[in-house]
Amino acid sequence: MIIEETTKQWVKDRLVDSEFLVEFTKKDGTKRKMRCTLSEGYVPPPSKDPLTQKKVRAVNEEVQVVWDMDKEAWRSFRWDSVTGEPLRYPLGNGEDAQV
Repeated sequence: MIIEETTKQWVKDRLVDSEFLVEFTKKDGTKRKMRCTLSEGYVPPPSKDPLTQKKVRAVNEEVQVVWDMDKEAWRSFRWDSVTGEPLRYPLGNGEDAQV
């Protein structure tokens, strides 16, 4: 499935205040579902460790970095590996998903 640029931008804009369920295929070929967000209430504060602050990576628009809400760790997925429409859940209220 090819995710349109407008859909990618819509998801990116809402990751800061929503939870998304994203289905994608990992590099090893396994399928994965991930509950993710970029909401400040769930993401840990930036590290003050100077060693972790030194490594700066170029932004890759094909990769989305997110906070995995189940593993409680930073994870990423490639937009071209997404296998379904990302589903949006407003954080904390248990409402139905929105496409």
